Amino acid sequence: MAVALVSLPIAMGASASAAEYPDKPIRWLVPYPAGGGSDFLARSIGDALGKRVNQPVVIENKPGGNTSIAANDVARSAPDGYTVMSADNGTLVFNPALYKKLSYDPNKELAPVVLLGTFPMILVTSPDSGLNSVKDVIERARADKGGLNYASAGAGSPHHLAMELFKAELKLDMVHIPYRGAAPSLTDVAGGQVPVMMVDLAAGAGFINGGKVKPLAVANPERLAQLPDVPTFAELGYPSVVAAAQVGLVTTAGTPKDVIDELNKEVVATLKEPAINKRLVDFGIQPVGNTPEEYATLLAAETERWHKLIKELGITLD
Repeated sequence: MAVALVSLPIAMGASASAAEYPDKPIRWLVPYPAGGGSDFLARSIGDALGKRVNQPVVIENKPGGNTSIAANDVARSAPDGYTVMSADNGTLVFNPALYKKLSYDPNKELAPVVLLGTFPMILVTSPDSGLNSVKDVIERARADKGGLNYASAGAGSPHHLAMELFKAELKLDMVHIPYRGAAPSLTDVAGGQVPVMMVDLAAGAGFINGGKVKPLAVANPERLAQLPDVPTFAELGYPSVVAAAQVGLVTTAGTPKDVIDELNKEVVATLKEPAINKRLVDFGIQPVGNTPEEYATLLAAETERWHKLIKELGITLD
């Protein structure tokens, strides 16, 4: 699989070349509705990228099918680098393990361009829940014979899988309550209807800063600059609880490597623009900007890690 991802096959006879790329608008699909973290990331980069390459970058929201509708569109587009997509680890890593039949093959039909940024996960609860630490969550989950409920932004989402990782590492009995998006799930956690959830800072900042939910730990190797007083799971003795929504840019497999490299170069340069970098960090995103090969290697490692967990827990969405 790693070989398939890294190779980035070159389509013979493709019309595009780096010397003239891009010479027309770039279509950038976002597999979620407008207003979310992936949408914010795409629009922040897309506007600046368009100015850099002197071509419009048209952001098109195409939600549905747990991101498969947008993925199918890209997979079946011309392999010329003019159709790209914001793809998270749900699209590229989780879905192939969660569905027995998937309408696209991320390894054969999509080519990685660059990891744009990560959205580290944070364990949160209501200030009135009586849960003041990760230890409290663990103790209540072990004491609750029916299993402690937890919310997520949706079945198969990074938020869902992050909590399943926590549950598996601590051998806890917990019950998944999926919602349609981060906002409604956070609302119910804040209101006490569901005790806990994992959420990324981009989605949860308003609730956290407003005191509606309380952060207990971050599933990141280091503390977050925006939440300096919140410990990491590693600091609490759980180093394996590391999870984030990883949003990258992919295009159609078969796109010439020199076109992918040119697109990567321009996107990375855009990410490094001080104003863009600050805008993303302030929103709760950790900008990355690696090479196509580095991104492919990361995807292979993440696939191995998460597929093992999903198989062990028997999670399926079919």
